[in-house]
Amino acid sequence: MNKITQFVVAFLFVSMTGTAQEMTKAASDFQLTAPNDPVPFAETISQEDMKGILTILASDEMEGRETGTPGNDKASKFIAGKLAEMGIPKVDKLDGYFQKIAFSSESWEDISLKVGDKEYRHLWEYYAFANLNSTNEMQTINEVVFLGYGIDDANYSDYKGKNVRGKTILIYDGEPKKRGVSYVTKSKEISDWSTDRKKKLMAAHKNGVKNVLIIDGNLKNNLGELRRQLLDGRMKMGDVEDTQNLYANSAYISTDIAKAIIGKKFKKFVKTRKKIEKKGKSKSLTLATDIALTQKKNVRQLLGNNIIGFIEGTDPVLKNEIVVVSAHYDHIGKRGSDAIYNGADDNGSGSTTVLEIAQAFKAAKDAGVGPRRSVMTIWVTGEEKGLLGSEYYSEFPVFPLENTVVDVNVDMVGRVHEKYADNPNYIYVIGADRLSTELHKINEAANAKYSNLILDYTYNDENDPNRFYYRSDHYNFAKKGIPAIFFFNGTHADYHMISDTVEKINFEKMEKIGRLIFHTAWELANRDKRIEVDVTTGDE
Repeated sequence: MNKITQFVVAFLFVSMTGTAQEMTKAASDFQLTAPNDPVPFAETISQEDMKGILTILASDEMEGRETGTPGNDKASKFIAGKLAEMGIPKVDKLDGYFQKIAFSSESWEDISLKVGDKEYRHLWEYYAFANLNSTNEMQTINEVVFLGYGIDDANYSDYKGKNVRGKTILIYDGEPKKRGVSYVTKSKEISDWSTDRKKKLMAAHKNGVKNVLIIDGNLKNNLGELRRQLLDGRMKMGDVEDTQNLYANSAYISTDIAKAIIGKKFKKFVKTRKKIEKKGKSKSLTLATDIALTQKKNVRQLLGNNIIGFIEGTDPVLKNEIVVVSAHYDHIGKRGSDAIYNGADDNGSGSTTVLEIAQAFKAAKDAGVGPRRSVMTIWVTGEEKGLLGSEYYSEFPVFPLENTVVDVNVDMVGRVHEKYADNPNYIYVIGADRLSTELHKINEAANAKYSNLILDYTYNDENDPNRFYYRSDHYNFAKKGIPAIFFFNGTHADYHMISDTVEKINFEKMEKIGRLIFHTAWELANRDKRIEVDVTTGDE
């Protein structure tokens, strides 16, 4: 990217909405206090550079940048390459510039349990956790070993002296007690064999067990509490566990199903159980049965990268505080071979703008005039899948969240909303006053001094039916109590359409907004005191 040598400020006087007037008046006496002149560095943010970057980022070659696809990977490498060109160093904690993210979803495609001629209903008479099981095509089970509680502990073991390799075992939930005292803990406190359902399945796997059938004496109540979890097929943070090498397959069954399995040996079964409870010594019982069990899973994995550029602050104390500037670089990919959703505005425009802002801060660092605080630019993936990349960062931050001063988020800044068809010198501002009144005032003051854009707060209204405040990546920072400001041009007819392409971008407008965002971030990174969280909010 090339620096531009001239900077033109156009003062455009227009009538503003009542909301914008009121909020501007509230901030009119606020003074910017950051040292050094930011204008020469703001001038490096140019529409020529933006067009060059966005033409590549929103090209067909990137295949719509859908998270988890080769196109998204190409886009992440392109952005990382730009950071390397700027001379922004890699972060030691990362894989180059990349923070690897993983989300997964596991659900049942086919699950059935039959004892003899009777087929039982999943989530009614039995249940099984997809994420704790491996796929097993239908298997016929002719023998089950009753093995007490399935515990393998130094104080009490159901496995000691037993060979159950390759077999199906029937066990009770919980742990054995006598007069309320656990044989495992030797006290009235229960052990994690009762509270951690994975523990028994891992012990079973370690002892070579193929299947575990767990008698749940409180099945109906437990199903009521667990139903949502058992049916939830949404993406969850983290990779898929290697269930095959961790757990024996399992199902929680009703007492009625247990009785059907036990059959004619019911009295002997009760006697065996009572001996365990009376003496605290494991007993087993082999049961002939006729079980057909099928457990077939759907597994989805979403792997991708957040990209991080880090410009360390120059102040020996303030450099430990972080100003985050964020954008999501993913989009919705392609449908078939021809329908490519390039996402030039959503959010190639924001990603490009953050690259230019990173360059401006690096230029200031190279000139020896700041930033005093450290600036982290982050391009997150998975926004179109439900803000996944920013959620991942907020749960696994590279730098401590308590040191994170603010998130400045840029999502769609390259087009003109129909409301401003005759005057593109505007931007919708969302969230700045939700946690910090100072953040709002800083942006207002930076705009008044450097940009003179219309700052429209329509979508900042808590009653906004669009709920944009909750729909971009800044929200995952705000949920953690970190002040956040979101710059947005509004939607348009090409939103999430294949027609959201580069030739429709207003680069002159995009340059002005990029410079305003830089000026706001400059003040946040260089003022003596970090902004305060001074607003109590009832936001969900």
